[in-house]
Amino acid sequence: MAFPIRIVLSFLLLVSAAGGARADFSEGKLPDGIYRCEVYLLGLFLNLGDITIKGNVYSGPVTFGASGTYNYQMDANGEISWLGPLGGYTSGGNSISLTQATLDDPSSPSFDIIMKHQDGAFTASTCTKR
Repeated sequence: MAFPIRIVLSFLLLVSAAGGARADFSEGKLPDGIYRCEVYLLGLFLNLGDITIKGNVYSGPVTFGASGTYNYQMDANGEISWLGPLGGYTSGGNSISLTQATLDDPSSPSFDIIMKHQDGAFTASTCTKR
């Protein structure tokens, strides 16, 4: 009888250790890396540039002339607040309406940016870790 209990306890220990290694929203940050941002427009995927994430700091996208590094915050629900400019997303009258992280697949984290244009229209783009 003691043998099955040891197996169950070992399994539970293994599962809890593996669960701790997976990135989640409670850590308050995205996995470090370069995220390629694209938008689907008129039947094509258009590259909007790369955003580099390291810790709680980001830079880019350089395509729109963004330079410098800035902090970001992510809440427990995966909503990201950019604490600095975000290239074309926040220039020319554009603003960020919402950024939502998706960490369901640890091998392919991503976030969606909903941008509000000066005329009131919205565009959604997805940034996926390369």
